[in-house]
Amino acid sequence: MIKRLKNMLGIESVKIELEIPQEIEKKDQNIKGVILLTTLSDAEVESISIKLIEKYTRGRKDSKLIDEYVISKILVQERVSIVKGEEIKLPFDLPFKIVKSAMDELQGRNFLNGFFVGLAKKLKGVKSEYRILAEVNIKGTKLQPFAEKGLYFL
Repeated sequence: MIKRLKNMLGIESVKIELEIPQEIEKKDQNIKGVILLTTLSDAEVESISIKLIEKYTRGRKDSKLIDEYVISKILVQERVSIVKGEEIKLPFDLPFKIVKSAMDELQGRNFLNGFFVGLAKKLKGVKSEYRILAEVNIKGTKLQPFAEKGLYFL
């Protein structure tokens, strides 16, 4: 009974890790990485969802606004059986396209525009942070394991 409860809650279930580069060129438009799956008990992976998420922050103090946007998402519908103590590596390619705002376009035109737009962004507290989120769907488990890793675009 305790084993069934542990399986249902995901205790001693699959652990997930992401191996991706810390810095990625925007021009590449593809993130190559590896998902590492390990477990303390036998499990069956039904699917894996991988997302690139942008956290867009603007404003200061009380007027601060934060939005999150899913830039890219893939769903790997590959069934994988994992045996206790085994480590499985699943490579993935996540295509993406970063959309520039009007201010970013203006900033890239020349040095003088870049300086003033950069200053305006700093005063308004505008910044974007990116991360990859991987979620694993395990057969018979209610709480699904996930892993997040931040990255920086050059």
